[in-house]
Amino acid sequence: MTQAGFEFFAGHNLIAGVDEVGRGPLAGDVVAAAVILDPNQPIEGLNDSKKLSEKKRALLAEQIHQSALSVSLGRASVSEIDQLNILQATLLAMTRAVSGLSIQPELCLIDGNKIPSGLPCLAEAIVKGDGKVAEISAASIVAKVARDTQMIELDKKHPQYGFKNHKGYGTAQHLQAIELHGILAEHRRSFAPIKNKLIGNQ
Repeated sequence: MTQAGFEFFAGHNLIAGVDEVGRGPLAGDVVAAAVILDPNQPIEGLNDSKKLSEKKRALLAEQIHQSALSVSLGRASVSEIDQLNILQATLLAMTRAVSGLSIQPELCLIDGNKIPSGLPCLAEAIVKGDGKVAEISAASIVAKVARDTQMIELDKKHPQYGFKNHKGYGTAQHLQAIELHGILAEHRRSFAPIKNKLIGNQ
């Protein structure tokens, strides 16, 4: 049984889709997810997480957690992002997500054009895979909901920054809050707006 509208990869029973969320924001972890779907329990409505409403994403994430064969999250912290650079931190988060799966996949399908090192199986990178492959779509949804939840928690801790609205991205509201209230430990110091602010404060 295949997911309607998605590509099918024959010859591999256990396929893990891998995607990340949070490369662009100025704050918070980069979060990756790896998902092995159950072919006997297809999930309707899967799509690139960016094309779904917040409510729809939450419902689908819950369904994925309930019916998938295995779901795993991997993160790279703000300090790792600043130390490694965002690309390498993203690949690290992806490797961690795959390593955390309770079942070892036969094939990992990675969203994008880079394959992380240290994966326990064959891997293929698929550009815009979150709209082409059901497993990657599921991973994008799980990762997005997990990262948004982290930003909502950060908003409770620092309500004056508006994290629940902008999710850490460099919006006018966020940049104004940084100007008014300063830089938090959760801000990525290697990213230009934060880096420039730090240099300006010296």
